[in-house]
Amino acid sequence: MQRKRYAPGGTGPAARTAVVLAVGLGLGIGLTGCSAGTPTDDITVDAKAGPAAPVAPPGRYRTLFEPCGSIPGGTLKDLLPGAAALADAEREKAYRGVSAVTYDTDRRVGCTWKADTPDVSHRLALDVERVVSYDTAVSDADRAQEVFVRKQLAARIPLAPTAPPTPTATATATATATASGASTPSGAGTGPAQGQGKPPTGTTAPPAPPTGAPPTGTGTATGTGPTPSGPAPTGLEPRVLAGLGDVAYLDDVLNTVGASGYERAVSVVFRTSNVIVTVSYREQTRGSAEAPDSGELQEKARNLARLLAERLEE
Repeated sequence: MQRKRYAPGGTGPAARTAVVLAVGLGLGIGLTGCSAGTPTDDITVDAKAGPAAPVAPPGRYRTLFEPCGSIPGGTLKDLLPGAAALADAEREKAYRGVSAVTYDTDRRVGCTWKADTPDVSHRLALDVERVVSYDTAVSDADRAQEVFVRKQLAARIPLAPTAPPTPTATATATATATASGASTPSGAGTGPAQGQGKPPTGTTAPPAPPTGAPPTGTGTATGTGPTPSGPAPTGLEPRVLAGLGDVAYLDDVLNTVGASGYERAVSVVFRTSNVIVTVSYREQTRGSAEAPDSGELQEKARNLARLLAERLEE
C-alpha cells in the first residue's frame, strides 16, 4: 500500500482542534481585557459640585383679600364723619369706596374712601401688597422686609436699634482693657497718650493756668443760661410701632392749605410675612385756625391697622 505524503498545514482533525483552541484563547483574553476597566477606587469626584443649594421657603400668603369690603361699616362711619350729612345715594357711594386699578389682584390691591363737608374733608386709602422673591436663595418674607425698610427710610423714620451687647461680652471687654493697661511698662502712662493731646515736635505746650483760675474752655460763660432745647416729645412723633404685625411704623405730616387751612396725613405701615399693608388717613380743614388733632387721627389709623392685621391672621 502506498503511503500519503505528509503536508504541513493540513486540515485534519488535529489541525482543526488546534485552531479552535487558539481562537477561544484569544477571545478569552480580549474579553478579560475589556471587562477589567478602571478600578472603582481610582474614580475621582468633582469637589466643586457639592450638595444642591437650599431653596428659600415661599411666603405665607398666596392671595390677598378684597380691600373695599374689608372695613366694617361702623369703622367707616367713624373714619368718615362727614358722610353722615350726605344724601343717601352719596353716603352709600362714600362708604362703598373706589377700588384701585391693579394688573394682578393676587399681588396688589387697594381702595380709597372720601367724605367732604364745607368745613372739613376726610380721605382714607388702603394699599395691600404681596411681595414675591424671584431669587430661590431669598425668601418672600425677606424680600418683603427689604421693601418695608425702603419705605421706612423714605419716610425718614430711623430703623429700630439693634440689641445691646450682653453683660458677659461687656465684662470680657472691660477685663481685656484692664489687662492691657496693667501690662504697660513703668512710666509709659505718666504723659499724654500718643496722638491724643501731645504737642507736635518743635512747639511748646501752653503754660498751665495759675492756681485757682478756671480751666480754659470749660464751664459756662458768666451770665449765660442753659442751652435751649427743642420741644418736649409728646409721644405722637413719627416712630416705630410695636405689637403690630412683624414690623410697623407710623408717620405724621402736617401741611398748610391755602391761607388758613391745614391738612394732616397719618400713615401706618406694617408687614406680616410677605404682605405689606399701608393705611393712609387724612383730614383737611378749611377756614379754621386749628390743625387737625394728631392724637385722634393716629388712634383711628392704628385701630384700623390692627383690625387688618387680625384679618390677615384668620
